[in-house]
Amino acid sequence: MRRLSAATAPRLAQIVADLGGELHGDGAVCIQAIAALEHAGVGDIAFLANPKLRAQLATTQASALIVRADCLALAQERGAAVIVTPDPYLYFARLTRWWAARTRKPAAVGVHPTAVVGERVQIHPSASIGPYAVIGDDVVIGEGAILGAQVCVGDMAEIGAFTRFAPGVRFLEGCRIGARGLLESGAIIGGDGFGFAPHQGTWEKIEQLGAVWIGDDVEIGANTCVDRGALDDTFIDDGVKLDNQIQIAHNVHIGKHTAMAGCVGVAGSAKIGAHCTFGGAAMILGHLEIADHVHISSASVVMRSLLKPGVYTGAFPIDENSNWEKNAATLRQLHTLRNRVRALEKQQNPTS
Repeated sequence: MRRLSAATAPRLAQIVADLGGELHGDGAVCIQAIAALEHAGVGDIAFLANPKLRAQLATTQASALIVRADCLALAQERGAAVIVTPDPYLYFARLTRWWAARTRKPAAVGVHPTAVVGERVQIHPSASIGPYAVIGDDVVIGEGAILGAQVCVGDMAEIGAFTRFAPGVRFLEGCRIGARGLLESGAIIGGDGFGFAPHQGTWEKIEQLGAVWIGDDVEIGANTCVDRGALDDTFIDDGVKLDNQIQIAHNVHIGKHTAMAGCVGVAGSAKIGAHCTFGGAAMILGHLEIADHVHISSASVVMRSLLKPGVYTGAFPIDENSNWEKNAATLRQLHTLRNRVRALEKQQNPTS
């Protein structure tokens, strides 16, 4: 990250005053950057959340450290100022947002001269519309919203307060997102779902007449696609976090505060509960129901509804290819082997 000069860097006491925590040491220390514990130097602040990395406290050169109470003495041995907090990782997350709010160049308020704005558009005076953005008719853009360069917003869309679209976002007709959302570059919200009716060896398109409804505090990563519903809307509830290159098909419902890592695919009309997590490249088949607090391991394929909270894994363990082929061949014979075992059991016990 870009380092601040000593003249512009905040004091540690200012951070504690705004974010809390228990300060031990010199609050006048200048914090010029946030750094990883192993790479931190003079003027940096770092954190320790993983107990397995405690040994790095003995070698770090950070001027300030964020730790739990049980690491205070070890952190002080380095001569660093220390912020004690119950959850250093959470403190770090809040510190990054605090830092970004004070160091990033603010978006210019108003509509850029190169933007194209349709009719009957309501743009809050505090919103920012970037270069070459295209805004359709009857759009509503809320307080403090930021639309980056070359963003495209379709007719009758609605964008909530303080939501930010990175350059190149496509937010199409009739879609809605609530407050404090974030869409990264390349995200496409409201493209047509994959709907076709077979007819005499061809495919006839089913027009996708729904939209996408997105709640508050939702973040959607780069090049992720959320398709509009066929009739009803695709629904992404409050606090959902979607990583890059995810596919959410039409009429999917994702519950509050569920998070999905990169390359997850969710087929049409799946209903996913709240507070779920999905590892990278997990696949969820269509028309399934997944309960609240279900956690799916990376690369797993969900082929049935999961109605009980818990951790589920459906990935075949990686192995040398020769061993994998043997194991796969054996798996293909399991049904035949089961029938043979049943037949042998009947021969040994004909009355059972």
